[in-house]
Amino acid sequence: MGSRESLIPNEQASLLGRVRGAEKLFLTGRRSREADLESAVKFFLEFLRGFESLDFEGPCVTVFGSARFQEGHPYYELARKLGRRLAQTGFAVMTGGGPGVMEAANRGAKEAAGLSLGCNIELPVEQKPNPYLDKFIEFEHFFVRKVMLVKYSSAFVVMPGGFGTLDEAFEVITLMQTGKLESFPVVALGGDFWKNLGVFVQNTMLAEGTIGAKDLGLIKLADTVEEAIKFLKA
Repeated sequence: MGSRESLIPNEQASLLGRVRGAEKLFLTGRRSREADLESAVKFFLEFLRGFESLDFEGPCVTVFGSARFQEGHPYYELARKLGRRLAQTGFAVMTGGGPGVMEAANRGAKEAAGLSLGCNIELPVEQKPNPYLDKFIEFEHFFVRKVMLVKYSSAFVVMPGGFGTLDEAFEVITLMQTGKLESFPVVALGGDFWKNLGVFVQNTMLAEGTIGAKDLGLIKLADTVEEAIKFLKA
């Protein structure tokens, strides 16, 4: 499996420091201007650490998906195969760095001798970085982490997941819809998992006019890894 490199500076070298619950504290409501300024400085330092740390060459694909699927689950094995094929195609693989689908995609990339990257998040129930990462960085703030997962990638694959996965996927699509992000490939991989959501998007959102017909093309549905790779290469 080889060694992996943590991109987290030690406590003495880091200006960021470690403040458990910093994001929750910031979102508690109105605070003093001094407290908000202190938070803003921490945001900047966390961004800066990410920019300095995530330095690599070549194209990258970010894979979103649930942390809850264990080894042997069909979605875990699908993500593992995806990571392997992405690496074989020449992509670095970036995930949220945790377990489940994230671990599987990173694992597949490592098995194919590809670059495996993770942007982990500190949570009250600790989410440890998975053991298949060449490099990882750990964030306190969700929104900083999401920027990093989008900034360095030129394509995205959305695997089955929960609220967090949908949040990440819809944010990417919204950025493209509004012209804030180039129109990179976004592929939903997982077959039946996405069918009901697709029906809702077409029969409710489109029918009610909350999205346009051209917006349906912002994400492609794929049943197999090879189909997803075809979309990404195109």
